Amino acid sequence: MRERAGGDLDVGELVELLSPSLFSGRRVLVVSAAHDIKSLALDAVRPFLSEPANDATIVLQHAGGAKGKAVLDAARSVGARQIVCARLTRAEERRDFVRAEVHRVHGTISPDATVALLDAVGSDLRELAAVATQLVGDSGGAIDLQTVSAYHRGRAEVTGFAVSDHAVVGDRPRALETLRWAVSVGVPHVVIADAIAAGVRAVASVSAAGRGNPYELAARLNMPPWKVKRAQSQARGWSEQGLGRALGVVADLNADVKGAAVDPTYALERAIGRLADARTTRT
Repeated sequence: MRERAGGDLDVGELVELLSPSLFSGRRVLVVSAAHDIKSLALDAVRPFLSEPANDATIVLQHAGGAKGKAVLDAARSVGARQIVCARLTRAEERRDFVRAEVHRVHGTISPDATVALLDAVGSDLRELAAVATQLVGDSGGAIDLQTVSAYHRGRAEVTGFAVSDHAVVGDRPRALETLRWAVSVGVPHVVIADAIAAGVRAVASVSAAGRGNPYELAARLNMPPWKVKRAQSQARGWSEQGLGRALGVVADLNADVKGAAVDPTYALERAIGRLADARTTRT
């Protein structure tokens, strides 16, 4: 099996990958991000879709939007089998997916191990399915937190909002840990700072609005209900004075990451500490 990204498909290589084999071996070409296939490569793919060789299979992975719709139309016109996979956008859906994959291969996984696995591997469903299967085999069928930690210590996806979620509730150790991961995988300092500022502003807005139904407050604050609900949870423990200090912290941070500070990473670390201190402010 060979895998190529749609945008990287070269006409010459494509012909070589899908032309009849002298050794009669079965060939499978998986084209990820097929919506990025260029017009010349698509013209080369069409004949193979129309008259596929008996020993060759083409798998096209398409995001489903309007971009690159021509490749979908070409595949559908020749009766290609289509499998629609709904995008999993919520954390609960990805946790359910991991548990289902583990159960499919007759294994079990604990709730904390499920969360740790998602933290370590990320949200790519094919990779999650492969890792789940591998861990069931390696663990003898029962996956716990220790098993996940032994095989997967890194974090594939860390965003500025992950840093923000820990920072706005004053969890300094977790915020600093997540910040270091984010910086190590290349998340820009400005993006992290913007996410922290957005988190603080959301908490301040929801706190000022007072208690209420998230759906009613969402319309008044021009925020999605899920964001209001999360900000309400994060607002617990904050005082009015503390939020005033926090807004000053993120204003300073904005200038620091845009050139005022010599070391933007240190500026972010310092801001996380200042937010944790501000959260304890009562006078």
